[in-house]
Amino acid sequence: AMGASRKLQGEIDRVLKKVQEGVDVFDSIWNKVYDTENANQKEKFEADLKKEIKKLQRYRDQIKTWIQSSEIKDKKVSASYEQALMDARKQIEREMERFKVCEKETKTKAFSKEGLGQQPKTDPREKAKAETRDWLNSVVSDLENQIDNFEAELEGLSFKKGKQRPPRLVHLEKSITRHKAHIKKLESILRLLDNDELSPEQVNDVKDFLEDYVERNQEDFDEFSDVEDLYSTLPMEKVEALEDMVSLAPSILIKV
Repeated sequence: AMGASRKLQGEIDRVLKKVQEGVDVFDSIWNKVYDTENANQKEKFEADLKKEIKKLQRYRDQIKTWIQSSEIKDKKVSASYEQALMDARKQIEREMERFKVCEKETKTKAFSKEGLGQQPKTDPREKAKAETRDWLNSVVSDLENQIDNFEAELEGLSFKKGKQRPPRLVHLEKSITRHKAHIKKLESILRLLDNDELSPEQVNDVKDFLEDYVERNQEDFDEFSDVEDLYSTLPMEKVEALEDMVSLAPSILIKV
């Protein structure tokens, strides 16, 4: 048992170190969010913040599992580990609270003067565009959350090498691949919307289909087997041309 608990201690050390690094990164991005006046920069840093908090939340799940485990409870590993795990968990939860605050401020400030450093635009076209952009972003983030859940479940599935892969595993992998294909489309559509190559009205045509997909992609898995189907009302040649460019050279398309 000695070897096993030493192995566990090694694992715990590794994760505690990652948590510390993650918290440091989170703090430094957090400062950038509040230091910058530039709305585009702010948005980028907020996206980075979200990525970082997702990572920390995954470590928190792992830590919660360890705190509950018999090895920790029965003090098979040294008692100081329990305290260290509790502290790390508290630290992550504090960052999660800060992230919520930041998210809330972003939502309320999105169209206010200090958010954009100028008078809010009341031009109806801009407003329609902004609403569609928000909606697209929220679909992307719903899909990313679902991917996180699929990946977390995948990590928990074990199977012997060379054996038949369990159907659930195959199902989750397909779900992830399909979600990623949709996210790629949505990101292209966002760019086309920003560059006025697609109108908010055109994009809103696919709204119901996409919301339906977000809602039912698991229970009615086969109904959504064709990714392209959902976008048939859009001029797909534009979207695909952009997708190809993005995969060739992500750097040309930096949003100005």
